[in-house]
Amino acid sequence: MMQVDASVGAPVSVVIPCFRCAETISRAIASVAKQSLLPLEVLLVDDCSGDNTLTIIEALAKKYPQGWIKIVALPKNVGAGEARNAGWEMASGEFVAFLDADDAWHPRKIEIQYAYMSAHPEVDLCGHERRLLVQEAGLPDWDLPQYEARSIHKWSLLLSNKFVTPSVMIRRDVEQRFVEGQRHMEDHMLWLLLSCGGKGVVKLSAELAAIYKSPFGMTGLSAQIWAMERGDLGNYRRLYRLGYIGPIQLGLLAIYSVLKYIRRLVIYGSYLRWKK
Repeated sequence: MMQVDASVGAPVSVVIPCFRCAETISRAIASVAKQSLLPLEVLLVDDCSGDNTLTIIEALAKKYPQGWIKIVALPKNVGAGEARNAGWEMASGEFVAFLDADDAWHPRKIEIQYAYMSAHPEVDLCGHERRLLVQEAGLPDWDLPQYEARSIHKWSLLLSNKFVTPSVMIRRDVEQRFVEGQRHMEDHMLWLLLSCGGKGVVKLSAELAAIYKSPFGMTGLSAQIWAMERGDLGNYRRLYRLGYIGPIQLGLLAIYSVLKYIRRLVIYGSYLRWKK
């Protein structure tokens, strides 16, 4: 059994949605176990994977002290957003930190982010920078220069998603959640709901997460360009219905989103031609 003493750690609940992630989940959990300041608990939410993922995470849980890893097995596949909500609902920490099953954290991630949020009670959501690594790379561990924190205004967040999900730590008791049924751009929607609702949103310049794939790539969800575009436009419509933006702003944001979509198509087309 691996030695983990979360009793001297931070009141942070780590939520990891798991969907057919048998090959990467052990790396993600290992990066949590190597934190300089350990979290209170790790919540693994199996999103009805249908393969051996549940068996793998049950075996992994036994390698750590009893009760540190908690497993939620969903009866049907609901997508990453709702899976995170399910883990969030079970969380007992003052803060919730999100990690994806195919990514990992720098060993000082919780130490730095928890210290910042504890010192700034006006901040409800804190994110940070990330570093892209190849799949074959090991656990992240690099020197960290002095970091800075900057507030993220809602208009800046409306134009683009400033956070990868594995960078976000949030206060558990905020009322907003990932939108049920939304499978694309659901993370950006939550950040927007918080920001437009007047919550404090901050980004740290420190690279505290390792992403083992490009956010705009050619495989997985990132390759579903049209689905992402529909999600983006749907987010703006939802904000309009909630009264956070007006009709003119909705139109301008929709035009801006379509232009970004066209740019992605051009990049994707160039990639395909290069591959030939």
